[in-house]
Amino acid sequence: MAEAVPYDVVIIGGGPGGYNAAIRAGQLGMKAACVEMRETLGGTCLNVGCMPSKALLHASELYEAAGKDFAGLGIEVSPKLNLAQMMSQKDDSVTALTKGIEFLFKKNKVDWVRGRGRITGPGQVDVTAADGSVSVLGAKNIVIATGSEPTPLPGVAFEDGRVVDSTGALSLPAVPKHLIVVGAGIIGLELGSVWRRLGAEVTVVEYLDRITPGMDSDVAKAFQRSLTKQGMSFKLGSKVAGAKAGKDGVELTIEPAAGGAAETLKGDVVLVAIGRRPYTDGLGLESVGVEPDKRGFIANDHFKAGTGGVWVIGDATYGPMLAHKAEEDAVAVIELIAGKAGHVDYDLVPSVVYTAPEVAWVGKTEDQLKADGVAYKVGKFPFSANSRAKINHETDGFAKVLADAATDRILGVHILGPQAGEMIGEACVAMAFGGASEDIARICHPHPTRSEAVKQAAMGVEGWTMQA
Repeated sequence: MAEAVPYDVVIIGGGPGGYNAAIRAGQLGMKAACVEMRETLGGTCLNVGCMPSKALLHASELYEAAGKDFAGLGIEVSPKLNLAQMMSQKDDSVTALTKGIEFLFKKNKVDWVRGRGRITGPGQVDVTAADGSVSVLGAKNIVIATGSEPTPLPGVAFEDGRVVDSTGALSLPAVPKHLIVVGAGIIGLELGSVWRRLGAEVTVVEYLDRITPGMDSDVAKAFQRSLTKQGMSFKLGSKVAGAKAGKDGVELTIEPAAGGAAETLKGDVVLVAIGRRPYTDGLGLESVGVEPDKRGFIANDHFKAGTGGVWVIGDATYGPMLAHKAEEDAVAVIELIAGKAGHVDYDLVPSVVYTAPEVAWVGKTEDQLKADGVAYKVGKFPFSANSRAKINHETDGFAKVLADAATDRILGVHILGPQAGEMIGEACVAMAFGGASEDIARICHPHPTRSEAVKQAAMGVEGWTMQA
């Protein structure tokens, strides 16, 4: 057995959690290694998730706008889809981002160890390279940052080009005539919206009687109306009973979740997007006394997983399965290892759906506040009354502020509208400092901007909204 190379910290996984942990360790003067089995750094997010999907969302929005909206603005064009070039620019953007991570590793003296990592005992990680060779890393601390993978649908096998997961849906060689999306969560709706804009008929099948579980139900209903108006169709309260793929497409059998007659949907491609599960199999966790739960999540106590210097962050443990949550975990865990104060407030992790319109929220939903018996006030302002949204012909949606009825402390902010993801940061800052709705209401916002809708919603908590 090869002699172990000693490190202060070895991180298994090179995604947003892993690479941020490695870089922070390097900044704090630790000898750090990051083990990643992909050929590139960045994990799911940079390679086959957040970044390539946003590249296609942006490009498809412009394509649809050129065909439907430009003429009304006095711009006469006849757009032609070049799908190969759209995919190429997506890939170029991804490559630039992954190369950027490599640069930051070199800058901060982080070693990238290529291969599959496995914990073989306290303070030891074996890395198997693509050629089968094994290197041994000695670690004072081991950080598990292995992320997650798409959850398969029982009884429905993935088949290249026909039944695909989110990775496959990012690289379809042609626009499907009919795309069936199984799962009305964020990933399914984002990718469904891409292919709808490019010309596909899109049908979304969801087991629940609503879309986007976890989103404020008031917002979710308005969001579904907007997507329906754009051309998406929904079969809610439906479960998939089977799928049969052939050279002409896929036949999907669905049944009412509450029971009833089955029906058959025919599509060119089926996208299975029912969620993600932790990627924690085969890590050798038993060698350090760590046992994941039945879903694969690893429990933690301030990021500690068991004993002996093993830590866990990101999608491999509990909390929102979001890249930015993993990034915050990463900084916190390394600072704890370094003897500093590390903490993440999971109540203030924002969520964003990057469709058009976007949806973004942070804090509690009305559903949660009602269930908890919390007395609250609501301020709401429609984008149809916002000057910038009117001028830009982007009036779908609204901003909503939820505040404690007694103290006025902001409990949640929800935005359905243009660039909602860019605007939610204001709410995060206000809530992090314990701000009240009046704080946002009395802060001068630039005019005309969409962000004024958030200010007006905050003003609405106490009933002094001034509509345009």
